[in-house]
Amino acid sequence: MSTDKPTATPSQLAGTDALNRANTNAKLDRLEAFRVDATEQALRTNQGVKIADNQNTLRAGPRGPSLLEDFIMREKITHFDHERIPERIVHARGTGAHGYFQAYEAHSALTKAGFLQDPSKQTPVFVRFSTVQGPRGSGDTVRDVRGFAVKFFTDEGNFDLVGNNMPVFFIQDAIKFPDFVHAVKPEPHNEIPTGGSAHDTFWDFVSLVPESAHMVIWAMSDRAIPKSLRTMQGFGVHTFRMINAEGRSSFVKFHWRPKAGTCSLVWDEAQKLAGKDTDYHRRDLWEAIEMGDYPEWEFGVQVVAEEDEHKFDFDLLDPTKIIPEELVPITPLGKMVLNRNPDNFFAEVEQVAFCPGHIVPGIDFSNDPLLQGRLFSYTDTQISRLGGPNFHELPINRAITPVHNGQRDAMHRTTIDKGRTSYEPNSIDGGWPKETPPGPADGGFESYPERIDAYKIRQRSESFADHFSQARLFYKSMSAHEQEHIIAAYSFELGKVEREFIRVRQVNEILANIDLELAARVAKNLGLPAPTCGTVDVPTPSLEQSPALSQANLLSGDIKTRKVAVLVANGVDGAIIDTLKQALMVEGAYARILGPTSAPVTTADGQTLPVDASMEGLPSIAFDAVFVPGGAESIKALSGDGVAVHYVLEAYKHLKAIGLHGEARQLLVELKLEVDAGLIEDAEASNFSRFFAAIAQHRIWRREAKAKGVPA
Repeated sequence: MSTDKPTATPSQLAGTDALNRANTNAKLDRLEAFRVDATEQALRTNQGVKIADNQNTLRAGPRGPSLLEDFIMREKITHFDHERIPERIVHARGTGAHGYFQAYEAHSALTKAGFLQDPSKQTPVFVRFSTVQGPRGSGDTVRDVRGFAVKFFTDEGNFDLVGNNMPVFFIQDAIKFPDFVHAVKPEPHNEIPTGGSAHDTFWDFVSLVPESAHMVIWAMSDRAIPKSLRTMQGFGVHTFRMINAEGRSSFVKFHWRPKAGTCSLVWDEAQKLAGKDTDYHRRDLWEAIEMGDYPEWEFGVQVVAEEDEHKFDFDLLDPTKIIPEELVPITPLGKMVLNRNPDNFFAEVEQVAFCPGHIVPGIDFSNDPLLQGRLFSYTDTQISRLGGPNFHELPINRAITPVHNGQRDAMHRTTIDKGRTSYEPNSIDGGWPKETPPGPADGGFESYPERIDAYKIRQRSESFADHFSQARLFYKSMSAHEQEHIIAAYSFELGKVEREFIRVRQVNEILANIDLELAARVAKNLGLPAPTCGTVDVPTPSLEQSPALSQANLLSGDIKTRKVAVLVANGVDGAIIDTLKQALMVEGAYARILGPTSAPVTTADGQTLPVDASMEGLPSIAFDAVFVPGGAESIKALSGDGVAVHYVLEAYKHLKAIGLHGEARQLLVELKLEVDAGLIEDAEASNFSRFFAAIAQHRIWRREAKAKGVPA
């Protein structure tokens, strides 16, 4: 028998190849049956039920509370809550610190909450700050909303105030939260961009959802690129209730105001920091606490009597609206100080679990439909992320008051419950633990007995229909430079959008309804025709401007904790450096000595001067101001050093205070810089006050137009 293999004909080979390709394609396409295309398809639940209304949660009347029976909202939010583990779906990138809260006085007329009654008592707190869009490895300084969540460990249980650094939100109803987050997250086909909103899906969504207009303009403002976590305001966003011992209810909005003032980065600086120091914000917070510069915020509320609920030209239950401070001033309640860094980042910052539903007697909810959904969503998310319902037993989440109930077992249970009963009422264990009747002092929690008489309905209240008047108020309240930054932000973000029809829709149907000049400027930058009118009639608000909204009015007035870079080389005047450091120390500020390398330099009088870092190691974007001391040899060396020249030019471009001493004045000529209110050419010991005053301004805004052409 022949052992030769049979030879196939060309047609047989072709047939075999075709069969192999078919088999290969079949293997590669084994998921084809699972791929879906939603084109021309009805919106349905995961059980196949067609959805008639995907915009509104089922509620008791247009302004009533959301109903737990809304299976469509619960399915949608539940699926969303469990989409990613173990990283947080939103607010994944964060940091935190321990501290305390202390009331200024007893606030018994407003609330019976115990932690707001005794001015001598310090209530422990843990605060977590975060960005929203990016994952854990993203940058600190991206344009984004910042989370501002505070856990109060009160004697009556934990109170979580889970807010942001902006007082409004993108949507009015929680049923739209998965849609919003899906739109702002990196696009699903390529997971780009990380930590940013400058892409098609975000702008497609917000241009189709006018209720987002107010929050988007906040996000396009300087508020989205804060200077530090220590200089951010915080807001509870929603309207809550406070209830006193007599049962009287008041509506309140929560506010945090930083003692260090409120200020931001400039855009070019924020972008560079994202690359050069991804951890800029968390490093700044950590170092401030380690150095004893404990960040401090004042906690306050805007109070609206229940009978005044409907006196405004907006709805208190609408989370896309603020109460202008000119209409309802903030009532200070106390202060919060952060004075201890975590011992273990994962155990504390990553495992801390905040839930808006964690409240104490004297605080209650309103019928804000976004808040109502969050009350369900956050607890559901923690169960997924932290491995079960016992997340409250993790050390960082444990209440300081004893916890006793009939809840048992499940994953990660650490409490060893004694006794034979896990139900209530019981007679075997003497009936314990027992209910505590509500009362004025140390009583059990009771919900405010709000009367509800309404139809079950999926409908947005007509009082939620105005989407543009407060966005217009915000824009009109900005200073000239803040308005320019908003125009630039819209132009930058929309310039990243690939589809022109989305850009056109945002300009013509959103921005034109906010302000025609804003729309025209952005349109010009995008190469689009300027709209001539808005698309809706925007109500005239009761205020044309709110000065409290502009960060230009929110500076601290001092230079505490500010950092000044001192540029040195061999031959520097060492005496002026010592004088400057002492003067800054008196003001609570700091100097860092930076040389061409990390090696010490020799002063003009032959002394060895240690440096803190090289100029490349600590760039100008890490500092609030720059000081260049004299010394002929030092200035000659710095003038010929490209890194040093770039250092000064970059600080100038970022509108920072610059002090020149002695021979350093010749840099004005060599770098072609003009003296202004922030460039002090004669920064001598006798007039450091001028240099410090310039630092206190945060930025020299009048320099901005001139500085755009300065290379850096």
